[in-house]
Amino acid sequence: MARAAHRRLAEAMAWLEDHATAHTRTGLARYGIVTADRVLGVSMADTKRLGALLGRDHALAEELWRTGVFDARMLVAFVAEPARLTAAQMDRWCCQTDNWAYCDTLSFHLFDHTPHAWAKVETWSRHKHEFVKRTAFALLWSLALHDKGRDEAPFLRGLKLVEREAADPRNFVRKAVNMALRAVGRRGPRLHAEAVAVARRLAASAEAAPRWVGRDALGTLQPSPKARPSFMAQARLNSRN
Repeated sequence: MARAAHRRLAEAMAWLEDHATAHTRTGLARYGIVTADRVLGVSMADTKRLGALLGRDHALAEELWRTGVFDARMLVAFVAEPARLTAAQMDRWCCQTDNWAYCDTLSFHLFDHTPHAWAKVETWSRHKHEFVKRTAFALLWSLALHDKGRDEAPFLRGLKLVEREAADPRNFVRKAVNMALRAVGRRGPRLHAEAVAVARRLAASAEAAPRWVGRDALGTLQPSPKARPSFMAQARLNSRN
C-alpha cells in the first residue's frame, strides 16, 4: 500500500477500536452474527458514522476487508465504491462471508448499487455455500426495495428463483428467500398477485421449508383486512415514508 492508504487504514482501525464496547460484542454473539474471534464490537450506528466520515475509498475498502476483522469488513459496505467493484471482487467477498450480517449489510449498502447486482442474484442463488445463497436473496430483497425504476421482468424472474430455492432447509437461506418473496410482492399489483400465487403454491408443499416460506409470506401479503391496511393503502403509506 501507499503511505497515505496505510495511514487511512491505521486511522480507521484505531477509530473502530476506540468505539468498540463489550455490550456490542455480547449482542453480536447473542444474535449469532459473529462466528470468528476477530471482532471488536462496534455498533452499526457507529460503523455508518465512520463510513460517512471516511467517504468512498475503494482501495481502503479492500484493505479493510483483508484485515479479517468483523467490524472492518462491515465498514467495507459504506466505504467501497460501487462503480469500481468488480464481479470477481463481489464473488471473493461473498464467498468469504461466514455470517448473515455480512450478507445483508453488503447487499443493502453496496452490492445493490453495482451494475452486477442482478447477475449475481441469478448466479449466487444456485451456490452451495449457505451464506452465498443467502446473499443472493438478500440482494433480491434489497433490489425490490431500492431499485425503484426497474421494470417487472427481473422481479418476475426473481420469483422463479424464490420458488425454485424455497426447499432449502437452512435457516439463513429460507429466511432470506421469505423476505425476498415478501418484498417483491410489495412492488405493485401485478407482482403482488404473482408473489401471492407463488406463496400459495409453497404453502401447499409437503416439505417443511417451502411450506414455512409460503405460509409466512402469505401472512404479510394477504393479511386480514381488519388487522392491516389494504395493499394499496400500505403502498401509499410506504411512498410517503
